[in-house]
Amino acid sequence: MDLDFNGDVATLDADLLQLPEVSPLAIKANPSVADKLFDQWLSLPETKLMVKSLISNAEAGGPLNISGASFSTNTGGNSSMPSMFPAVSTPPLSPRSSLGSPRVMKPRAGPSTLGSPLKLVNEPDKEVIPQFYFLDGRPASNELRERYLFIINQFFYGHPDGLQINDFKQVTKEICKLPSFFSSVLFRKMDSGGTGVVTRDSFVDYWINGNMLTKDITVQIYTILKQPEARFLVQEDFKPVLRELLASHPGLEFLQSTPEFQERYAETVIYRIFYYVNRAGNGRLTLRELKQSNLITAMQHADEEEDINKVLRYFSYEHFYVIYCKFWELDTDHDFLIDKENLIRYGNHALTYRIVDRIFSQVPRKFTCKVEGKMGYEDFVYFILSEEDKSSEPGLEYWFKCIDLDGNGVITRNEMQFL
Repeated sequence: MDLDFNGDVATLDADLLQLPEVSPLAIKANPSVADKLFDQWLSLPETKLMVKSLISNAEAGGPLNISGASFSTNTGGNSSMPSMFPAVSTPPLSPRSSLGSPRVMKPRAGPSTLGSPLKLVNEPDKEVIPQFYFLDGRPASNELRERYLFIINQFFYGHPDGLQINDFKQVTKEICKLPSFFSSVLFRKMDSGGTGVVTRDSFVDYWINGNMLTKDITVQIYTILKQPEARFLVQEDFKPVLRELLASHPGLEFLQSTPEFQERYAETVIYRIFYYVNRAGNGRLTLRELKQSNLITAMQHADEEEDINKVLRYFSYEHFYVIYCKFWELDTDHDFLIDKENLIRYGNHALTYRIVDRIFSQVPRKFTCKVEGKMGYEDFVYFILSEEDKSSEPGLEYWFKCIDLDGNGVITRNEMQFL
């Protein structure tokens, strides 16, 4: 069978010839080469057989398997592209041209037609991240739950009707691991109905089913002290705890005959807590502020130490005594209020009139006293804590605001000389 080809070689795309033995750049540089190669290819017996097979398939209406992927340089088989060069021969070097080295292959735009079949890539299994946030606290594991239920049953054994408040202190300390002076406020949290007793079921429901068991002690104390719907603590929330501390701590028994000083001591402790812990100074102590403080450690220390004066942070009675006596000394008319003339006498007139004016202008801290021109006991506690402990953050902030006359956050030499 004679085959003729009348195509225009000049328009032939050399990349489509699929001849690995010859560079496409060499063919483009010499169009006559393509013509000769094509003539040689048509003269090959394998080519004639392939063309005849394709014509027969076309006449019979069968599919034409002429895709580029089906062609190969191997000579074995009628379905592959016959090679015009012997397998053992070395291809000759192509002549150089102005188009550059024939050994440099031009990058192809688009996917190759000679590529291997697409392989299915299995997607990696998605990693399941376990739940790490629980709105109401992490539930206790079965092992922890069973262990605590056994201990709870021992404490409530012989008390089918529940425990009264006088019997609840040991439960607070041994099971809940809280300071013993939290027993009353914890008891009232569980005895929501005001029955005067806490049953085993009500204790389990609050402490275990309510996930209090798995919370850290800071969150436990914060939850017990705050009001149900509140998102912060106020001074009033600490009063029940301080009342029980005064009633049960051996280092404060001598105050039981003087209720007035018990009340002043509790107020002073609360003022000291908010001075150091409530750094926002808004009277709303948040959980974050509580976690960043050492208050819980001081509470545990106060519960374990019989000498309350050794608990220097917040609870020392000697510190309260000094603060209260200083205030009482300055308050000459004993109306529990002091003015500028009273404060100027502090520390044997250690303060200047200008600094006293700055304090009473309420720049370093707004007074809680509603009487104009007067400072109340709480305001004085903040002042004396800042005066006696200038290295603390609240103290530094207090005096910085006093000296920073223009409030621009920078202290100048003139401002320091003025005061």
